[in-house]
Amino acid sequence: MTHVRQHRTQVVAHRGASEEAPEHTLAAYRKAIEDGADALECDVRLTADGHLVCVHDRRVNRTSNGRGAVSALELADLAALDFGSRRTRDFWRTRDEEPDWEFRPEDREDTSVLTLQRLLELVADAGRRVELAIETKHPTRWAGQVEERLMHLLKRFGLDAPDSAEESPVRIMSFSARSLHRVRAASPTLPTVYLMQFVSPRLRDGRLPAGVRIAGPSIRIVRNHPAYIERLKAVGHQVHVWTVNEPEDVDLCLGLGVDAIITNRPAAVLQRLGR
Repeated sequence: MTHVRQHRTQVVAHRGASEEAPEHTLAAYRKAIEDGADALECDVRLTADGHLVCVHDRRVNRTSNGRGAVSALELADLAALDFGSRRTRDFWRTRDEEPDWEFRPEDREDTSVLTLQRLLELVADAGRRVELAIETKHPTRWAGQVEERLMHLLKRFGLDAPDSAEESPVRIMSFSARSLHRVRAASPTLPTVYLMQFVSPRLRDGRLPAGVRIAGPSIRIVRNHPAYIERLKAVGHQVHVWTVNEPEDVDLCLGLGVDAIITNRPAAVLQRLGR
């Protein structure tokens, strides 16, 4: 199905093309770029020795063949783990049909722990503009240090102080207003996204935390409170929705004029958008 609506909605690969390759791996992000995703989404956590790595959970138990908290492990400990082993062993056995594209890691790096630095390098070498949506995870034992290390790394890539939020290829997302405040204090022009699992009563009128111009509601909020999305748009905010995988949810987002769809299925959403 191809939509006639011409609103340009950005397609953001959630943890990479994470329905087709293990989340937060180089393989998943390479696949997302190959599929044509406009942007890549990642979560970042700080290791015990100060490296930012792309891991969603506080612990590595679910996504790797190891155990333990990211914050208690050093990068070398994480590098010894396989973040694709469980996916290759179990995932496709749960599927109702065979995928069009089969996950087959080419080398060890494809399923090793992914540092944010390596992901930034991948984006820089993409051959086209690929944006990056970086989520800081909270709460964390490294309060404040995550944002500090993040800004330091972005500065190394020349991404810490864009001329304007509209021109920036990087945006920082968080459920923590305090985290976004730290980012805004360090770089007022770096765009920030306030993620929401529910609509706070004090923000129902469309307000966002100070300095934030992008709302990041869950698809559940969009389904249950479409008028709230309209209110956000009416006061001039962008709306980036997570995690949108079903065709009917894509259609709902399009109808509401959302600015970005964050999805595990970038290829399918792009097709739904007629792209």
